[in-house]
Amino acid sequence: MASKDLRKILDDLGLRAASCHIPLESLEENLFEIVHYQHSLGSSKIVCPFLPHDRRTEEDYLQFINSLNSIGKTCQKEGITLCYHNHDFELQPLADGRTALETILDETNPEWVKAEFDVYWLTRAGEDPVEWLKRYQNRTPLVHLKDMTTDGDQFFAELGTGGVDLDAVLNQGKASKVEWWIVEQDQCKRHPFESVEISLNYLKNKFASFSL
Repeated sequence: MASKDLRKILDDLGLRAASCHIPLESLEENLFEIVHYQHSLGSSKIVCPFLPHDRRTEEDYLQFINSLNSIGKTCQKEGITLCYHNHDFELQPLADGRTALETILDETNPEWVKAEFDVYWLTRAGEDPVEWLKRYQNRTPLVHLKDMTTDGDQFFAELGTGGVDLDAVLNQGKASKVEWWIVEQDQCKRHPFESVEISLNYLKNKFASFSL
């Protein structure tokens, strides 16, 4: 959809574009077109959402870091913030003992590359999302809120119905300067609109009681 057409729909609905997930290949090949689209849309954040399966060797990660720095530097000059969205595969250790996610964030320029932590995938990998928010303070303008069932399936769940410590995450948001809490449930066992309503009501209740 042309950016002006999508912008009109958002404006008519009273909505804003928090960010856009853009595949890595597109960022590498068409960055200036993407930046122009973001400006037209009124979006100030781009998220690299996924590292392809064939680009996950240790050497690939080092090349990826260089790409993120280059893309992020250009984005910053254009008034756009670049973030990286994690899954659980980046929590595997590399040769020096650090996880791939640590390596990505430690070796990229903190002014050029930020994070969109996905609390579901961090929790599923046995990590504490709050500790990650604290470790990379001021680098998490976006947080992907998602709950996880407490059974053996560890399936995607509506906010407040699973085992992710969402209260602790939300309480950390102000100190970490989180700008947007983003809800996106990969798969739903209920009707999607019912899932959206459950998660939205959970957040409304929390926003009423927390100092966010």
